[in-house]
Amino acid sequence: MKSIKSKTLLLSGIIAAFFTVITLQSCKKSRSDIGKMLFEETKNRVFKKVEADPFITVFKQTLEEQRTKLRNPKLITAFYEGNDYDPILVMQHVPKEELKVLAERLSKSGTHGLAPEMFDAPRFSELVDKVYDRKAIKTVEDAYKTIAELEILTANSLINYSNAMQYGVISPRRIYARYFTETKRPDSVSMMAVFSIKDLKTYLDSIQPSGANYKKLQQALATNAVAPGMTADETKRVLEVNLERLRWQNIKDAEKMVVVNIPDFRLDVLQNGKSVLNMKVCVGEGREVNMDELKEYDEDDLKKDRPFTRETPQLGSLIHSVQVNPIWNIPESIATNEISKHAAADRYYLSNNNIDVYKDGQLVEDTELIDWSAGDAGKIYSFKQRPGDDNSLGKIKFLFNNESSVYLHDTPAKAAFKLNNRAVSHGCVRVEKPLELAHALFGNGDKYETIKTQMAVTENQQAKDLSLPKKVPVYLTYFTVWADEAGTVQFRKDVYGQDVVLYSYLEKLKGS
Repeated sequence: MKSIKSKTLLLSGIIAAFFTVITLQSCKKSRSDIGKMLFEETKNRVFKKVEADPFITVFKQTLEEQRTKLRNPKLITAFYEGNDYDPILVMQHVPKEELKVLAERLSKSGTHGLAPEMFDAPRFSELVDKVYDRKAIKTVEDAYKTIAELEILTANSLINYSNAMQYGVISPRRIYARYFTETKRPDSVSMMAVFSIKDLKTYLDSIQPSGANYKKLQQALATNAVAPGMTADETKRVLEVNLERLRWQNIKDAEKMVVVNIPDFRLDVLQNGKSVLNMKVCVGEGREVNMDELKEYDEDDLKKDRPFTRETPQLGSLIHSVQVNPIWNIPESIATNEISKHAAADRYYLSNNNIDVYKDGQLVEDTELIDWSAGDAGKIYSFKQRPGDDNSLGKIKFLFNNESSVYLHDTPAKAAFKLNNRAVSHGCVRVEKPLELAHALFGNGDKYETIKTQMAVTENQQAKDLSLPKKVPVYLTYFTVWADEAGTVQFRKDVYGQDVVLYSYLEKLKGS
């Protein structure tokens, strides 16, 4: 509780300090100057009649009326309460017609796969045009109401648009049950920064996603590209959800990293952003979900998508070590649903597959005495598969901390790499070229030579752990469309139905 309270007090202090700075800055143009400034910019004489106290009354009333339409009502209300209800954004950005620049950007948010309605673009453009039209506002009462509504809408739309461009409109952690990648999200301080913008066009330019991959997907969206085997509408949906994924700040730049794209069944080792090694992978089994059969997901109630139990999770971690000739600690789900059933059907199954059985940490010497037909056998006993040519993890596994107990590993089942759909594992990632991956991670030296030698051993294999000299970031990602290094836009099947989940949320926001 103390930790939560201290964080709350710290955040409150930061926001209060920010309010103070903004208040001092806004003193240069007090509320009493708003009428004069608007008249100079628009030549509408009605603005000359604007007075401070009546405006405050109207502003408070309008703010209360608009609260339910604001994405961050507490933050916006607190800001204006702390700044004496000054129309800071209108005063700062009506000159030089900067609000017209914002109106144009909001109206073109479709180029990012986002509906302009998400940012109240139609109403915002209407209010901006009304303010700049010298004949549109005919009474001082209308002037008060228009200024107040425009100020509040500018704050709301600018914050929402800024967040969307820099972080995405949806938090992946809120919609995916098995998403474990650190993803940067907007906070109060970053949102408050919009009130101190001096040059709006420069700011809006600075927050546009600028990656080559993002621009290629934007281009495909703008040209109404049609993917093989998809309709134009299906292609549009896939492009929209993957643009959103690219806006999530979830992959940190590193000199070297390992990236697995689940729908592409591919692993890349990136060196300074360039692929220096790639290979096929097998990932966890998926499910069939049709994009046209959208499910309803409620973000407010935090109802998350519930994946098929064998799906490989999205995550970010650090590869810290490998185990050569690994021991497979068989998960309880596999022990219950598979191993115990095989043992019940074949008394020699365990010995033929080098599987040891343990109870309460002690090795069970005579497994034939176990009643494998019991439904809870997989929970009472634990199973370990000894190193060997038939070990399900092959000759090596690559370890990194994560909440799902998954890892990269070799496999004796090499035929699976010839399949087009390689979503065939229990959740871990099988790699096609394990020795080459080890070399890419360790480089030349004694440790790599040990790995190479031990992987070649065929008798009396012993598990051996070797730590990496420097931990290497690893990301298990999910992209169903992207631009390859040649600039060609590639499309892949939505093997886990995650496009459907994400699109359903985007659709909900369009209508909100």
